[in-house]
Amino acid sequence: MSLESDLFLSVLRALTPILLAALGGAICERAGVFNIGLEGMMLIGCFSAVTTSWFTGSPWLGVLAAALAAAAYSLILAVGAVTLRGDAVVLGVAMNLLAVGLTGFLLRTVFGVRGTFDDPRLTGLPLIGGQSPLAYLSWSAALLTAFTLSRHVWGLRLRGVGEAPDAAAALGVSPVKYRYGAVLAAGVLCGLAGAQLALGNVTLFSENMTAGRGWIAVVAVMLGRAAPVGVLLAALLFAVTEAAGFRLQGLGLPQQATDAAPYAVTLAALFLTTAGRRRAGRRTTGAVV
Repeated sequence: MSLESDLFLSVLRALTPILLAALGGAICERAGVFNIGLEGMMLIGCFSAVTTSWFTGSPWLGVLAAALAAAAYSLILAVGAVTLRGDAVVLGVAMNLLAVGLTGFLLRTVFGVRGTFDDPRLTGLPLIGGQSPLAYLSWSAALLTAFTLSRHVWGLRLRGVGEAPDAAAALGVSPVKYRYGAVLAAGVLCGLAGAQLALGNVTLFSENMTAGRGWIAVVAVMLGRAAPVGVLLAALLFAVTEAAGFRLQGLGLPQQATDAAPYAVTLAALFLTTAGRRRAGRRTTGAVV
């Protein structure tokens, strides 16, 4: 395999979990729920996928368990932010911290190990063309999300709930139901992202193995303005950076520098995007005056 094709496959592997989680965040954003709990949902998905795959011998049951477990975990945000009208940001941060502690505790309780669980009997996802089936699913999910939000009645109602909930309610659309659906959909997508990370990219579970990818997904939602195509392009940017970092690490650069590369790009992208929006806002204000 050539260096270029190997790098291309690495980019796609890095893209899949970020894209799946970011699509979930975009759906929540369109429904009016700012979801920064993506990291915690992904981590719950990682642990559930590995645990179920190890006990059953089936990676597909692991994927199913990851989706269901992350969806159940997302109910913390749904109940807290939608039903009880709590602060979604505070809830999201709490969910991320809880997931780190909970999976670390369960790792020692279930498997009796600390740090990393890696067993030859653990079955990972099969590869098709160098990628797991979840990679192809993530691309299909991006297209389906774009179509649903722009063309399907469910997507149009979801956007209406996020932009004008009172008007949507007056037309008979329940903001609570659509926001619950959006949060649960984000949980499923984050669970799939965790399954890809733990059974597709590698075949193991390590404490806090998401390593900030959920936060990067949140930034991808912000950079893409919750539009599926924009989210895809933002996620691709971070995936290229992550894959290039691993490649540079193999060439002898310090691991700390290559590990920090995706987060440095995240900060730079946020800075440039924010600065551009402020300049555009000032030009608009000046034109109006």
